[in-house]
Amino acid sequence: MFKIIFVVFLVIAFVPPVRRFLFWLIVGKQMVNEQKKANNANRPAVKKEGEIHVDYVPKDTKGKETGGQYIDYEEVD
Repeated sequence: MFKIIFVVFLVIAFVPPVRRFLFWLIVGKQMVNEQKKANNANRPAVKKEGEIHVDYVPKDTKGKETGGQYIDYEEVD
């Protein structure tokens, strides 16, 4: 009995097609499809040479002070 369990464990552990099939049975085909969709969505679109695409345009910051005042200083020895 122990030999049979050991052989089944070895087949599952070291034969990739068996692992993939068991994963598909346990997790289901839906999760695999969702992963494929996510992988395809993360790929950047192929752009022609010289084409410009802006992903983010910041809001207009009129009237806002983004920096402080510039103060001259002298080194003191």
